[in-house]
Amino acid sequence: MDVAPSDEQRRLVESFTALFGDASPPSRVRAAEPLGFDPALWETVRSAGIVAMAVGEADGGWGAEPLDLALVAEVQGRFLAPVPIVEAQVAARLLARLRTPRAASALAAALAGERTVTMAVHPSREGVARLVPAGAVADDVLVMDGGRLLLVPSGGDHGQVENLGAMPLADLRLGPDAEVLADGPGAEAAYETALDEFLLLTAAAQVGIAARAVEIGVGYVKQRRAFGVPIGSFQSIGHALADSATAVDGARLLTYEAAWAHGTEPGRFAELAAMAFAFATETAREATYRSLHFHGGYGFTDEYDIQLYYRRARAWAAVCLEPRAAYRRAADHRYSAVRTAAPMEEQWTSA
Repeated sequence: MDVAPSDEQRRLVESFTALFGDASPPSRVRAAEPLGFDPALWETVRSAGIVAMAVGEADGGWGAEPLDLALVAEVQGRFLAPVPIVEAQVAARLLARLRTPRAASALAAALAGERTVTMAVHPSREGVARLVPAGAVADDVLVMDGGRLLLVPSGGDHGQVENLGAMPLADLRLGPDAEVLADGPGAEAAYETALDEFLLLTAAAQVGIAARAVEIGVGYVKQRRAFGVPIGSFQSIGHALADSATAVDGARLLTYEAAWAHGTEPGRFAELAAMAFAFATETAREATYRSLHFHGGYGFTDEYDIQLYYRRARAWAAVCLEPRAAYRRAADHRYSAVRTAAPMEEQWTSA
């Protein structure tokens, strides 16, 4: 298994690093709060093909590999770019996977920039899809309702949910204009695959958040002095940051392995995506906590960038799953076949 980025993928990373470096500095991230969406930046990245790259050439896209998407998501996390890249890409791939005329027309509108489509990461309950990522800015939302996969126009009634992570979340009520795109086991399977991809790309974004948090922390402890020396010379600080840097490398490798498995060992993809999400989320939370802690009281003030990363490391993941739930999801994928084949009394004992 070789998950090292190719020369072409490195150029992809360099391109988006340059784009977000110019167009998404911390000042612009702050300006996009509290909604967490920059319409001008979204138009820029959409025009650059951010949605088209996610789907195959037969569907009007560029046919990028999952690792390509993960690399871009990592760059987005590094710069906290306030645009719904992960949401739009996963929704576009789900529409392409359905292979129905209505799904194809919705995908065409998304690729043309006429509609922004996102996906609810939790099935609806009592006619409401809650905490929809990018639901406050999307035109259409893909929602699982029972055994049906629906395309729900937002209608401008987003029901925005305020949150400390500055995410454009919304609660969306399913109205009479919701359209059924698919139903039954096929719809559920397509949705589950999309959720696995959402976990993968969120994991990549968390790697970017964690990596940048370590850099911010290292930069600060080199400058901040106590007792006449930089505080980074204290073992308790230096070792903690080294631990975070090591964890970032591990989270990145696990995320790349999950992306690699998507096309090479699809039977392992769901398990690895959940594992990558859980570990990358834990890594980002710990890295941002340590960096903010070493800033002292300054870390909590608006003037310091680390608080932007600290808040998002928690919010970007919490909208989907907590790490413990993601680990359970990974275990379910690994052991469900064994548990199903075992006698009922053995299943009960193992639980």
